[in-house]
Amino acid sequence: MTTTVASGTDALASGVAARVVARDVLSVSGPDARTYLQGQCSQDLDGLAIGATTEALLLSPQGKVDAYLRVTRTGEETFVLDADRGCGEAARVRLERFRLRTKVEIVPLDWVCLSLRGPSVSTGAVAPGPTLVLAVDWPGWSGVDLLGPRPDGDPELVGWLPDGAVRCAADPWEAARIEAGVPVGGREVTESTIAAEVGLVERTVSFTKGCFTGQELVARLDARGSKVARRLRGLVVADGDRPPVGAAVWTTDGEHEVGTVTSAAWSDRRGATVALATLHRRVEPHDQVTLRGDGGEAVAEVWDLPLTGP
Repeated sequence: MTTTVASGTDALASGVAARVVARDVLSVSGPDARTYLQGQCSQDLDGLAIGATTEALLLSPQGKVDAYLRVTRTGEETFVLDADRGCGEAARVRLERFRLRTKVEIVPLDWVCLSLRGPSVSTGAVAPGPTLVLAVDWPGWSGVDLLGPRPDGDPELVGWLPDGAVRCAADPWEAARIEAGVPVGGREVTESTIAAEVGLVERTVSFTKGCFTGQELVARLDARGSKVARRLRGLVVADGDRPPVGAAVWTTDGEHEVGTVTSAAWSDRRGATVALATLHRRVEPHDQVTLRGDGGEAVAEVWDLPLTGP
């Protein structure tokens, strides 16, 4: 019996938490699909087995992130790409731009996603129905994402829920993502983002696959030890204050604006608001910063990611 509750914090910690998550999904297929994606994506797709999935980037020629994707190989020359809601169209436009006379068809899919997180999640316990069952490893929270066409007459995807799953409210789910340090497209990842700034290089880039669009900047930064001017950091906010997304982050002396809050949520586990911001290197972990938004000011401590420690 699946229970709907207001929180879901306990399920994230010791059971199975479930949430319907908006994703944009594309089908990429055709005789040239594999070779085309291999030249566009940062990850090695030639070595991706049918049925396997990986994370990848589509980069601009200047090395900035056009799209942060998950790529699943569903056949010899067929792939499913999924991205955070609002980012799929940017990925489609980017892929169409360089397609030219390549024999590739790129089609948006009207699919839905049910995400499961928690220590009791098992791929073997997933109910039949979803087209794809994709393992996910957030630091501190493992799980799976279930993707496919929405079942008729099942808007809440009840038929995909495993026994014992608890529907998770927005705040604890968002807090788990923030504490794991998982960036979201359109917030932490934008068209001005460099992959090394948000910790995506190790997860999304192959340095042995050969050439791909935007490779030069990524390779140059890697050779220099990925030294960048800004990095994605966690923030733990004092006194229960909740800064709005978009709040400016300042050094405590008020002299330097060093970043912007891109995500924030209350964490029951920490008893505090946690947030993400890509911050200038002039502030380091355990420094205090001031957050300035429409609701006033709040004080926060800067943390390395993931926020899985005490």
